[in-house]
Amino acid sequence: MPSRKQRRKRQKLQRHEYEYVVETEEGEELQVDRFRDAAAGRSAANGGSKEVVPLDRRGRPMPKPSLRRAVRRGGLLAPLILIFVYLTGGSLTPIGIALNTAVLLAFIVPFTYLLDSIMYRSVQRRQEKTRAAKRR
Repeated sequence: MPSRKQRRKRQKLQRHEYEYVVETEEGEELQVDRFRDAAAGRSAANGGSKEVVPLDRRGRPMPKPSLRRAVRRGGLLAPLILIFVYLTGGSLTPIGIALNTAVLLAFIVPFTYLLDSIMYRSVQRRQEKTRAAKRR
């Protein structure tokens, strides 16, 4: 079920009865073939790069994997891991708890980066296949 914001956005794009339209900063209206292409059309209209940004299944642009995002995710998980190690550690000293948490984070951060890059590449491949099928 689309949210209210998504419904309003879709209605705005479909105002011209039979076509999707994206407005540029100068007020020009560009026709877009499909709803999922609207995000790409908007970025191209705003002077974005010609690089094709992969879109996830919701039609949102998928960001490139970065270590900064993986470290941030690890920082958000650190307190939960610390609590988990504290509760399941038995008779660990505070230094032992911190060390176990650091070891687990040293495994989780690169692993999440790896997963992000695998997902990014798979979405890119899927979209390249669909583009190639449309060209035929």
